[in-house]
Amino acid sequence: MKKDDCIFCKIAAGEIPSGTLYEDEDFRVILDRGPATKGHALILPKNHFEDLYEIDEETLKKVAVLSKKMVEKMTKALKCDGFNVVQNNKEAAGQTVPHYHLHLIPRYKNDGAHILWNPGDITDEEIQELVKIIKE
Repeated sequence: MKKDDCIFCKIAAGEIPSGTLYEDEDFRVILDRGPATKGHALILPKNHFEDLYEIDEETLKKVAVLSKKMVEKMTKALKCDGFNVVQNNKEAAGQTVPHYHLHLIPRYKNDGAHILWNPGDITDEEIQELVKIIKE
């Protein structure tokens, strides 16, 4: 299930050189060419899924297990202070390549990376309304 015009499919298949950190039959983990911090990596499924809406549950379970394995290995190797695990879906959420991928972003004290957000405010009434809408 590879998409011929997808750059991440080509990278995952080894057709385009990359800084590969890990590879198995389902995934390739590469260093990001536009890193947020030192060691920023991407988990790429070898099969094409546009985003979280399309990926099957079995592959998603494997992504979760692999992300834990990679974060543990990378934390030890890079001596970082923490990790962001980020996955964007659709352009409005910051997805720039329409191929499901998971960002593994090592964090270092005072690294200057801006991945966090300022918490907003929400009333109890707004919470209840959202619960009602989403649960329907």
